[in-house]
Amino acid sequence: MAIVKLPDEVVVRIKKRAEEQGLSLESYLIDVITRDDDPEKASETYVEASKSLLKEARGELEKGDVRQAAEKLWGAAALAIKAYAAWREGKRLTSHGELWRYKDVVATELGEWVRDAWNSGNAMHTCFYEGWCTKEDVIDSLKKIERLINEIASKIK
Repeated sequence: MAIVKLPDEVVVRIKKRAEEQGLSLESYLIDVITRDDDPEKASETYVEASKSLLKEARGELEKGDVRQAAEKLWGAAALAIKAYAAWREGKRLTSHGELWRYKDVVATELGEWVRDAWNSGNAMHTCFYEGWCTKEDVIDSLKKIERLINEIASKIK
């Protein structure tokens, strides 16, 4: 994979826009990339990206970086919810608030366990900024978010 170098001021603007929407940097950039995709293609992209972030979270845990693992898990959970919305309704979720509301749709259709997985993802978002969670918290969240991703991926395919 090639590494892209951007001017610092561009990176700052991208990060600011992601934060304004309550999204991880990865989630925000994937939104930008999939903006013109049809909903089916977007949902597949979101699922693949969520799986990739899950894998990266495992790698960060192996390196002992709990905060980075936590942020990857938050992004993975958010992208899974976005995938479901794109697949089910052709809807694009563009803010943290929309993600929170749409997880209710997913929970109604897939089961109440979705709320627990979603709440774990949000705890990981807080962990990234506050640094209070433990490795065990991250491992527990990883299992819940992995189920969320796998269930949504199987529904979409």
